[in-house]
Amino acid sequence: MNAEPDDYLRAVEAALFVAETPLTPSEIRLHVGEAGDLDAALRTLGDLYAGRGVNLVERGGRWHFQTAADLAHILRREKDEQRKLSRAAMETLAIIAYHEPVSRAEIEAIRGVQVAKGTLDVLMEAGWVRPAGRREVPGRPLIYATTVEFLTHFGLSSRRDLPGMDDLRAAGLLDPVDLALEGLTGQSVVENDEEEA
Repeated sequence: MNAEPDDYLRAVEAALFVAETPLTPSEIRLHVGEAGDLDAALRTLGDLYAGRGVNLVERGGRWHFQTAADLAHILRREKDEQRKLSRAAMETLAIIAYHEPVSRAEIEAIRGVQVAKGTLDVLMEAGWVRPAGRREVPGRPLIYATTVEFLTHFGLSSRRDLPGMDDLRAAGLLDPVDLALEGLTGQSVVENDEEEA
């Protein structure tokens, strides 16, 4: 026989259901108070909703309910086709995700070409990149980092979940020229770049 959930657990569940955006633990406590064990309540709710139509997930330190990944296709609405990101925008996003916080000059050094202002604007409008302050060097350049929306959109709990070199190689996503150079030198071209930086 299943025990009925306590009032604190029910309050946490209700707060998460009605939230318009993912909530941090401190934001959840503002709604439900300090009377219970929030970590235990989140674990319990995570277990209760595992395998169901919606799941409780944590992305970047924020909690929310989302449609189970295997059911997302039946809930998609017809909508205007969103503009796809250009190759430059995808490369810039990847550089920011793997190297954040990073300045425009650092992005340009990695890509080997200038970054158009519009490229960063598109990423910020999408909600995936944000200004993260200024580097404490002469000129104090603006630095950029990814957002919680970036993690949510790509289904990541944190940046540690980004694919590594072996994953990218296995998926065939590395540049054939880089792979050929790697075969000749015996060292990853990307690893070489990281050592020089």
